Amino acid sequence: MGSTNMRLLLVSGSTRQSSTNNAALTTVRDLAPAGSIALVYQGLSALPAFNPDDDHDPVPGPVAELRQQINNADVVVFSTPEYAGTLPGSFKNLLDWTVGSSVLTRKPVAWINVASPGRGHGALATLRSVLGYVDAQVLDGACIDLPIGRDLVAAGAVTAQPEREALARWWATMQEHWPAEELDEKR
Repeated sequence: MGSTNMRLLLVSGSTRQSSTNNAALTTVRDLAPAGSIALVYQGLSALPAFNPDDDHDPVPGPVAELRQQINNADVVVFSTPEYAGTLPGSFKNLLDWTVGSSVLTRKPVAWINVASPGRGHGALATLRSVLGYVDAQVLDGACIDLPIGRDLVAAGAVTAQPEREALARWWATMQEHWPAEELDEKR
């Protein structure tokens, strides 16, 4: 079992403030066990459109900040909506900015799919494809489907007790799948 002292970066694929993806990640942050840190990434809308001509030092400020936050995290956790059967363009743009760097290479990653049952899997398939391309370490056991409807969210967080409890249990699952010993050596 992994250590409880994890640093997570929580990345939503939604630019909509009231999204269920944002609410799920905010709730994960709020439920972080003692000793762990979870930071919700806030810069999705500020990222410039990816252009390979701009992917050199110095990269645009918002890109440098994204890469630094990923680099500082032990694990990156994604939650994204699905648009037209795949990732939203703004979120794919974020991922494109990681390809030319090594910030996600061997980085442990997971996701929380909050879409209705049977939905969101096109986006997740694309996400898995990109993460494979950059050689991220997908923690399959920590990737979950937890449908969260808008009626279960208030003030930017999940309010329904069964879903909150599931997100609290998710932390224990993450700790079981997190390769802490390997990462502790890198610190």
